[in-house]
Amino acid sequence: MSSLEHPAVAKVAAALTEAGQHAAAEGIRVLPAEVRTAAQAAEALGVPVGAIANSLIFRLGSDKNALLALTSGAHRADPATLARLAGGEIGKADADFVRAHTGQPIGGVAPAGHPAPLPTLVDTALRAHDVVWAAAGHPKTVYPTTFAELVALTGGTPGALGGAEEDGPL
Repeated sequence: MSSLEHPAVAKVAAALTEAGQHAAAEGIRVLPAEVRTAAQAAEALGVPVGAIANSLIFRLGSDKNALLALTSGAHRADPATLARLAGGEIGKADADFVRAHTGQPIGGVAPAGHPAPLPTLVDTALRAHDVVWAAAGHPKTVYPTTFAELVALTGGTPGALGGAEEDGPL
């Protein structure tokens, strides 16, 4: 099975199409190797690391709820800022929690295509790039989008999410 045929990638493509983001759905790209970090994705695509939208899942409030933070690959997400913008405490999520809430593996978590919509924060640092690349449901898949399309797709809350520089998981 090719990465484009992967069920999680198909769900992402369907969610993009349903949201009217046809160009993004048609632009899903399969990379030669898995890219589980922003630096790996940027290198594979030949773009600045800041143009990579890291999809980070956190536990929100109780252990049952999830928060999606779409951050620029150029910096770390600031936990205090995330908690303030999300309106509750946040905590680390393990791989099982991520897959349960997204249907996707760490390194391939897309902004959409999840079993249910997730509260989402979108890093305003992504505005600096005409094209932003996000994971498409599998660690070998990405798609082109924009800051505005990410906000529209997810219903996310824009905010300055960054702290120190880091190369975290997609």
